[in-house]
Formats: sequence, C-alpha cells, structure tokens
Amino acid sequence: MLPNAMPEMDGPAIYRICVRGPLSPEWSSRLGGMEITTTDGPDSATRTVLVGRLADQAALAGLLNGLYELHLPVISVECLESG
Repeated sequence: MLPNAMPEMDGPAIYRICVRGPLSPEWSSRLGGMEITTTDGPDSATRTVLVGRLADQAALAGLLNGLYELHLPVISVECLESG
C-alpha cells in the first residue's frame, strides 16, 4: 500500500480511520464494511481503527457522519491506496 495516496472524488480508495473510543466490530456492516479493531492508545484511552475500501468521497463523508452520530471523535483519516 502506498502511504498518503491521492484519492479521486469519484473513485474508490482504501482508508484507515482512527477514532477515540470503543466501537464493536458488529458495526462493520453499517459503516461500509470496514474492518474494525479496538486497542488502547498511548494515553490509555481506547482507540478504534477502521480500515477498508470505500466507493468514493461521498461514501467517506457518509462514514464520517456516522462516526459523528456515534459521538466518536475522529483522530485521523488516511488514504492508503486509491483506484
């Protein structure tokens, strides 16, 4: 995978999204089929990492909105691979 890949607005890309707080893997199907992993961060706060392919930037915006509605603060969003 290429770090900091340049996504297109209307093309698919693989993203890694890190949020503060726990999120059960059962939410995967409601969050675009993302793989969900929960760990303890360096500050002992629970962090959840979501990794997966999204169809386009609209799907990314929808996923971020879903995380907002779950009250999970976004720490980072990284495009790992585009196309």
